[in-house]
Amino acid sequence: MKKILYVLLAIVLVAISFANLVPLLGLAISLVVLYFSVKQFSATDSTLGKVFWGIIGMIATINAVSNLPAVIGLIALYLLYVLYKGWKQEKEGPVNGDPFQQFEQQWNEIKNKHI
Repeated sequence: MKKILYVLLAIVLVAISFANLVPLLGLAISLVVLYFSVKQFSATDSTLGKVFWGIIGMIATINAVSNLPAVIGLIALYLLYVLYKGWKQEKEGPVNGDPFQQFEQQWNEIKNKHI
């Protein structure tokens, strides 16, 4: 039952990620333009250049804010990654047997590692 819920959750997360693929692309492009405009703004010395790169930076900022719902897609991708890692991780079962015997086995393993 738990695996069915994981599969259903994965399907929903993939659908959310695909639905936000274009806004993610728009957000990435606008952030690259914003980064480039800030670098050029701080590198230029002319007033006209600062005005130009400031306007470009403001346009890129407005575009990035308008693509902010793409963060939902990023969260869905992260949750899908966590779900995938949890799925692959093997669970250790309970150890059966005498606890003193188990202690002796672990103690011997530790001693053999240090030799």
